[in-house]
Amino acid sequence: MRIISGKYGRRRFEVPTNIKARPTTDFARENIFNVLQNLLDFEGKSALDLFAGTGAISFELASRGCTRVVSVENYPVQYNFIRKVAAQLGAREITPVKGDVFRFVPACREKFDFIFADPPYDLPDFAEVAPLVLNADILSPDGIFVLEHSKNYDFSAQPSFNQKRTYGSVNFSLFIP
Repeated sequence: MRIISGKYGRRRFEVPTNIKARPTTDFARENIFNVLQNLLDFEGKSALDLFAGTGAISFELASRGCTRVVSVENYPVQYNFIRKVAAQLGAREITPVKGDVFRFVPACREKFDFIFADPPYDLPDFAEVAPLVLNADILSPDGIFVLEHSKNYDFSAQPSFNQKRTYGSVNFSLFIP
């Protein structure tokens, strides 16, 4: 895993071989952040990374200036990897949470300037992730929500849908209230 830009930029970390995640490719991550930097200044913002996996998005957000990044991951191997890398970086802005997204989001009482969700593509309730986040009142009024998904999904009919970006086999739907 490579952090692309910012204060932790160009750092690489060896991902455990028994990880149960499909990390967002460097190519797709770099391109979506190029789009996002024109829509949102990450400096001083709060962010929520749902289905955090390796934490690549969380580390990128912290590296680009987010002062609070909550990384929600259910699987122990991924959760422990996020904790380990955050400790190695001294990234106090990252708060790993071991938990189920479908329980975390409804119970969350905090608002975030940026929310990113990268559920497993084969998740049975995948189509419920966008409404879950958009109806939970956890996105700041001027915030952005990004959902990573396969080409099999179309979220253009969802409220607050703004645009879709595709990089290879990776698709991102952006929601802006």
